[in-house]
Amino acid sequence: MHIFRYPGRKSFTTRNHVLKGSFNGEIDSARILCKQAQLDYALLLQECIKNKDIIEAKRLHSHIIQTGFNFPDNKLLTIYANYGSLADCRRVFNEMGKRNVVSWNVMIASYARHGFSAEALVLFHKLQSVGVQPDQFSFASVLPACANLASLEQGRLIHGYIIRRGFQFDVFVANALVDMYAKCGSAENAFNLFEKMPQRDVVSWNTIVSGYAQYGFLDQALKLFEKMPQRNVVSWTSMIAGFAKHGYNEEALSMLYKMQGAGVRPNQFTFASVLPACGNLATLEQGEEIHEEIIRSGFQSNCFVGNALIDMYAKCGSIENARYVFDKMLQRDVVSWNVMIAGYAMHGCGRQAIQLFEQMLQFGINPDHATFVGVLSACCHAGLVDEGWQYFDCMSQYYHITPSMEHYGCMVALIARAGHLDEARDFINKMPIEPDAAVWGALLGACRIHTNVEIAEYAAEQLQELNPKSVTPYVLLSVIYAAAGRLVDIETLQKMVKNRRLKKKPGCSWIIVNKKVNPFLSGDRSHPQTKKINAELEGLAGKMKEAGYVPEPTCLLITKISGVTNSFLQQEDSDNFERDEMSPEDYMD
Repeated sequence: MHIFRYPGRKSFTTRNHVLKGSFNGEIDSARILCKQAQLDYALLLQECIKNKDIIEAKRLHSHIIQTGFNFPDNKLLTIYANYGSLADCRRVFNEMGKRNVVSWNVMIASYARHGFSAEALVLFHKLQSVGVQPDQFSFASVLPACANLASLEQGRLIHGYIIRRGFQFDVFVANALVDMYAKCGSAENAFNLFEKMPQRDVVSWNTIVSGYAQYGFLDQALKLFEKMPQRNVVSWTSMIAGFAKHGYNEEALSMLYKMQGAGVRPNQFTFASVLPACGNLATLEQGEEIHEEIIRSGFQSNCFVGNALIDMYAKCGSIENARYVFDKMLQRDVVSWNVMIAGYAMHGCGRQAIQLFEQMLQFGINPDHATFVGVLSACCHAGLVDEGWQYFDCMSQYYHITPSMEHYGCMVALIARAGHLDEARDFINKMPIEPDAAVWGALLGACRIHTNVEIAEYAAEQLQELNPKSVTPYVLLSVIYAAAGRLVDIETLQKMVKNRRLKKKPGCSWIIVNKKVNPFLSGDRSHPQTKKINAELEGLAGKMKEAGYVPEPTCLLITKISGVTNSFLQQEDSDNFERDEMSPEDYMD
């Protein structure tokens, strides 16, 4: 009795022991005890929130219902919302005798946070229809739903309502507005709002930097990042993620090194953002160093980080390490299985990919769009035509997944590489969606393998119509002509390329020495050690000849055609390379 009369003087654990004893069949005693002691349910629920104890919260909820007490509904809503128990949350909300603006805010925020953005918008409009006046938290809760749906129209309507209610200068609401406009692709509106904010906090700066970075406005993002009065782990991670997402992999790694040099410790999102850069650069050494840092930081059990590690190791050529990480994961989601299947596909391990897919089904994991891209790609690389058709058919028949362009592209590559070029062409012509350049490119690439000039010309013609400024179909077609001995046709292509002023981007490779990225482009002489590099290459070429290396006849045939190499493969003079505005050195210590 004393425990409940003075609940603040005893621990939550002690009170739970009393309650648990009451739950074990003595509900009548518990009811009397609670009535006499005037149990402070709000305090107990607050303890559940503090201790993140959803199980005890449900016990307490059940106890409250049985005792017939009036209870603090909003705290129950908060508990269920925080743990994603939307069904419980909605049930409490529906049973509430009286709802205030806090009740509505919790429901709206919960729906928006857990991917039910349309439902969040419906609730927001219903809030107004029942006469409840939204506050700043209402607006800050519903704006992320607009952002998730990329609904600029709805966002603007709510923005107008915010102005009428006078909340436009509230920093919490203004941050949500900037985020909404940025995620809806309206960078100009996002920046204008940011500029007009009378008060900014670190969230304001992170929101605008992240918005610019994620949508590819990296120059603007970097300028704002450098102006930030203070930076935290979110600030650095936003820049790293932006660079990695848009192909600036060296810059992403450089930002990580600068972040560590500034004394900011990376978190799980930082690691998951930078690992794809290692994979894209195939820098296994850097990837392994980051993996060691992940272990030291205690994030090795994080599913998000584990998925990124699997992908990195697979792209860096270490499929064994990828599988080791996969097997050691304590928790896996569908992405975990997808990246491992895709890794096997990338390495031509078709049978292993299919076995893993079957194991995935046995574990009760439902495959998604990306799963079948990986499986079909695995079938393609391993030449498993019959299995590929089987999975392509079951995808829509059993899993109700409508094939996308990626799935069709995998099937075209599978069929065509197996030598069924006519069947592949007919398959493309019967597609229910208009084929893109990747689909026609898959057919043209297979024509190169099988030296089929007729279908190659047809595929190249389709590619030229889709992208008249691309030189790729001419290059591939020239190789096929060379293999077929049609030298006159190669010269005709060369003239077409010159007349249309088409250019091929120079090939690029790189190495990382002492955390410094050294990129090399075809024909580039800008590196300070160019003479030494060329001397080393000449020495390697000599050793290759001594070892008996003979160039592929097709390549020699193209090279012998006057001007073809210069026209197709080395279009630009070394002094006129179009370099990216941001070089790796700009972000190195």
